[in-house]
Amino acid sequence: MDTLRFIRSNAHWLSAGLLLTFASSFGQTFFLSIFAGEIRAEFGLTHAAWGGIYMLGTLCSAAVMVWAGVLTDLLRVRVLGPAVLIILALACASMALVSSVPMLVALIFMLRLMGQGMSSHVASTAMARWFVAARGRALAVASFGFSIGEALLPILFVALMGLIGWRSSWLIACGALVVLAPLVFLLLKQERTPQSSSSDDHVSGMGGHHWTRVEVLRSPLFWMVVPVLIGPPAFGTAFFFLQVHLADVKGWTHLELVQLFPVYTGMSICAMIASGFAIDRFGTGRMMSVYTLPLAVGFLIFSQSTSLVGGALGIAFFAMTSGMQATLPAAFWAEFFGTRYLGSIKAMATAIMVFGSAIGPGLTGLIIDFGIDYTRQMVWVALYMIAATAFAMTGLKKARSLLPRTPEVDVIRT
Repeated sequence: MDTLRFIRSNAHWLSAGLLLTFASSFGQTFFLSIFAGEIRAEFGLTHAAWGGIYMLGTLCSAAVMVWAGVLTDLLRVRVLGPAVLIILALACASMALVSSVPMLVALIFMLRLMGQGMSSHVASTAMARWFVAARGRALAVASFGFSIGEALLPILFVALMGLIGWRSSWLIACGALVVLAPLVFLLLKQERTPQSSSSDDHVSGMGGHHWTRVEVLRSPLFWMVVPVLIGPPAFGTAFFFLQVHLADVKGWTHLELVQLFPVYTGMSICAMIASGFAIDRFGTGRMMSVYTLPLAVGFLIFSQSTSLVGGALGIAFFAMTSGMQATLPAAFWAEFFGTRYLGSIKAMATAIMVFGSAIGPGLTGLIIDFGIDYTRQMVWVALYMIAATAFAMTGLKKARSLLPRTPEVDVIRT
């Protein structure tokens, strides 16, 4: 299928997915960490205390995500997507008024649940369910929202904080979401799959079977890929969460480090596009077993670098994994376990990744308070990712033989 024709024919649905992934930025660690210094100063928090608050809020969001994510099997994206964005907007507005640590925990919970959790979950579940032969490309296009947010928002909001303060900056975020919610609603005036519960619209997984969430939990494959799924959100989140700390350790200003993020964005976009085409051509099995290795290489390089050039190189390798992370997991669940119960399966998987993103900052912050900075911890992270890759490779090798044939074309609905 011609890719440009595919994008033009499905522009409304792909654009809605892109807006949802962009909106998720306001609950992602790379955005929240922009305010880390101001929040810590406002409430007198240490690295460990702030990491603990962040971990608690994120862990609670992971627990709720297991159940909230099932809504993608029950409600249309046109209804669920805008609702998620409005709740996320209210959480952003409340951050401008946060006055106590308990309130801060509650708001971190809401931002993580509606941003990192539900907004990205709704988008990726829709793309994986609506498209089959072009699933990888659909996920890649929709995931551009992540890249746009990562490229623009840190620089924009660091500058905004200098002009209007950190609290007022949250009101700008709220306003952006209030604009995005009706846009998503209008783009999905006609959903791509009107009868989303119809069995004709679902594609089976291994053994020609539509796997339920309970069956997935009993599958050895699930537990063999969990370590690689947890790694990038756990330690990638810690990287962005600790960006102020990393700049201090390296002897750079915060702005100098933030100015390297477009390198991350550019490389992640390249990896995202390449992985989208590779998914459609080769499937997800082989890629899932190796996609975390660039993160290991990137962390090793960054940990040893003293210059901004070396830091940029390490970030570029790290970004390769991040780019593939935007497309691979969602396509993997659909390909190996089917799409009928994809919402509930992905909700569980997303909860696991959110759990990882909670543990990463909390654990690394605690270790920092013991005198071991994050650049030294990166070496151990790299070793973990190599071991996790070997474990996943073993499980995926057998599972690939159980996959049904993939349809060669998608029906384009205009």
